[in-house]
Amino acid sequence: MGSRLGAEHIRDKARLLRADMLAMLCKAKSGHPGGSLSSIDLLAVLYNNIMNHDPTNPDWDARDRFVLSKGHACPALYVVLADCGYFERKELATLRMYGSILQGHPYKRKTPGLDISSGSLGQGLSVSTGMALAAKADGKELRVYCLMGDGELQEGQVWEAAMAAGQYKLDNLCGIVDYNGLQIDGRVADVMDIAPLADKWTAFNWNVITIDGHDVEAVEAAFTEAKSFRGKPSVIIANTIKGKGVSYMEDVASWHGVCPDETQLSAALEELDCEGVELC
Repeated sequence: MGSRLGAEHIRDKARLLRADMLAMLCKAKSGHPGGSLSSIDLLAVLYNNIMNHDPTNPDWDARDRFVLSKGHACPALYVVLADCGYFERKELATLRMYGSILQGHPYKRKTPGLDISSGSLGQGLSVSTGMALAAKADGKELRVYCLMGDGELQEGQVWEAAMAAGQYKLDNLCGIVDYNGLQIDGRVADVMDIAPLADKWTAFNWNVITIDGHDVEAVEAAFTEAKSFRGKPSVIIANTIKGKGVSYMEDVASWHGVCPDETQLSAALEELDCEGVELC
């Protein structure tokens, strides 16, 4: 991690990252814009101001670990990794192409900067719990961060992992819930309601922090609190908007896995004040 970025810098960076991500998805004609847009602000703060990592040495043993449990949101992670310098920005134009380092779900063997392949929902917190427990056993000071979707929390395995992390007091583990209220089939509350969410995590012996996931100052403060909290794992419940930053996508479930065409991309880039963005 380099020098800390100010909130205005993070906000501007997130705007540009959204533009790159939409251009990437439009070119690929495949991918998941809604939940990627809702998580950009979280990842921008995490990778620029919170995590210990080194793009020049992706396998640095002392690095913090990141698990994208909601693997379909990898477009958000890919643009952040490119911005950090894990690979060249021009690689974004190859999303989902045969042989590309950027596959449709995170694939550790291909993409620099990944700690785990993911995509099967519900498994990321189990992996993260194992990483955090191993770090404790080995006496390593690293931290583990796991980004989950809200619909994903309908998977029972998440709660088995949450129970284990609480049992072992894994205060080096931080879960993040991208709580945008929508999943592929509609409203999370209608498909299988996960509320009251904070009460559930509290019952599993976690330190719970609830924030506006698009307020970058609040996001950074939450990560900072989690980093200093002792005796329990922490979870940040980030209230977000699916499709954040593009008016016609915001809070619309159908944009879960449908990409913008060129006309829609132009409209989105105009909203983001990023007209003319090209990936290569």
